Amino acid sequence: MLFGKRKQVVKRILIVEDEPLTAFDNENILGDAGYEIVATVDDLDEALNVLDREEVHLVLSDVRLRKQQTGIDLARAAREKGIPTMFATGHAYPGAAEIAVGCLLKPYSDRQLCKAIECVDRHLQGHKVKAPKGLELFVVLKKSE
Repeated sequence: MLFGKRKQVVKRILIVEDEPLTAFDNENILGDAGYEIVATVDDLDEALNVLDREEVHLVLSDVRLRKQQTGIDLARAAREKGIPTMFATGHAYPGAAEIAVGCLLKPYSDRQLCKAIECVDRHLQGHKVKAPKGLELFVVLKKSE
């Protein structure tokens, strides 16, 4: 396919971010880039509720959420359902490689966010990709591994 659209596995994204301006920006940036935003929430319980009732291809989550909650618990729950998580955070989590597909460090630009999601998409398909600045990709493990 010379000029056709590349295959995409990440189409529906759940955004979990407790900073309203960042959440709003991410929703608009990714929506404009052609992704379907399933929901934008700022709370672990709300996010888990969305995972139970909606088809989600990727969770984009901050590590720290409101009410002393974390995206770490969310990533573990999403992984149990076979849904990959990419952290977008200013607070790196040392165990992220065990529960997430990647981590994009804040601050990031609109272009970095879109490029990171594209790289995660290709990474999930098994392609070798060069991660853009600020993104660390992790080995994708299946639930049984």
